[in-house]
Amino acid sequence: MTEFNYFNYFTEIEEYFWQKRGAHLLVSPLDWAIVETWQKAGISLPAVLRGIDRAFESYARSRRAAGGRQLKSLAYCVDAVLDAAEEEKETAAGTGPRVASKPNAQESFSREELRSFFNRNRERLSAASQASRATQQELATRMEETRGRLAEMLPLIDSPEMLDLEDLERRLTVLEEKLTAALTANAPDEFMIEVRREMDHQLAPYRRKMTAAQLSQLERQYVQKRLWERYNLPRLSLFYLT
Repeated sequence: MTEFNYFNYFTEIEEYFWQKRGAHLLVSPLDWAIVETWQKAGISLPAVLRGIDRAFESYARSRRAAGGRQLKSLAYCVDAVLDAAEEEKETAAGTGPRVASKPNAQESFSREELRSFFNRNRERLSAASQASRATQQELATRMEETRGRLAEMLPLIDSPEMLDLEDLERRLTVLEEKLTAALTANAPDEFMIEVRREMDHQLAPYRRKMTAAQLSQLERQYVQKRLWERYNLPRLSLFYLT
């Protein structure tokens, strides 16, 4: 993923999956967690789309498709996507190193879009902090700290110099990881148990198709998504700007 337009990763995959299914249905928390694992693993968008194509072709030949059942989850596409990603790596290795140029930030987002994104997230963090302060003061304080760190990044957006989106994304990733750790530590046990029960139910049909490493990463992303939803927190990564 050498182009800055890879920040459209989530929406591109979601829309492509909708098209393949022939129905504009909501993508499940499990599906979003799967996309996040692909994104964090650095799997390119073309490789993901090729893998989805192959998975649908394979499914069309299956007994379930013959019986009229639809392919409902991206979990069915995991192996095909990983195969496509591996093939892409092998092809790239045979062509020698490539030098990727850095496009201008305007190719992805305007400064105004970024500023609005940051300010909306600061407002939502403030609201979440206020909602949590009475019962979870430590967690509310961490939310306020995150809000403050976003404010400190605003001068980077307003700088007259070329904007380094990759560096900005690294900073946002660190903030997300720290806040996720705080959410995990402070979430009620009953909620965490329910999330894992829900996750186990959704993953049950696909566990045999995945490796232990794949399952572990997917479970982490699933729990993270459900935690941020519980506290009505905005995702900070630029992948969520669109």
